[in-house]
Amino acid sequence: MQQERLEGALGHKFSQPELLRQALTHRSFGSPHNERLEFLGDSVLNCVVATLLYERFADLREGELSRQRANLVRQDSLAEIAQTLNLGDCLRLGEGELKSGGFRRPSILADGLEAVLGAVYLDAGFEAARAAIEHLYAPLLARIDPKISGKDAKTELQEILQARKLPLPQYELVATRGEAHAQEFEVACSIPALGIRAAGTGNSRRNAEQAAAHRAISQVGA
Repeated sequence: MQQERLEGALGHKFSQPELLRQALTHRSFGSPHNERLEFLGDSVLNCVVATLLYERFADLREGELSRQRANLVRQDSLAEIAQTLNLGDCLRLGEGELKSGGFRRPSILADGLEAVLGAVYLDAGFEAARAAIEHLYAPLLARIDPKISGKDAKTELQEILQARKLPLPQYELVATRGEAHAQEFEVACSIPALGIRAAGTGNSRRNAEQAAAHRAISQVGA
């Protein structure tokens, strides 16, 4: 039932339902799991998002297109889309991951979405994958303002603070979770002068710092 609901949200009916089942299977649950599909989906996603940006924003230069693509395919964006699909309710996780709330973890949600897109590609080809990605990314693409910099969050935050003649943000590793092959990092971004402390998670310290910086920018704006 959950898989049928997910197919409706994707706008794609699988002719090979076993592909979707594998895409929703975390390695903690057993084999075959979704890591290879995640690898494939990541490549398809990057290609499609690059194409959509190229077609939509004819005036953007290569560097700006690259930055916008990076923002759209980063973990936070993928997890945001996965949450709108209630993907966490569909994932097959091992007991340990279930108890630790893995179905809510951004890294697991992001990886699961990439795996699902990889499964769509194998099930029906590139055009089907493109259609699903274009459908899922429509709200995010609509929010893009070409006049606003597509720089990564850490650089953007640094420039905002420098423009206000404020000290640079401080990044602190708060926690590291999971096994060596699937670690999740939690980082806090602090701006003492503004009383801001924002947390972010990622599958690397760098990604976690970017996520924390992104949330800090929202608080600075507020």
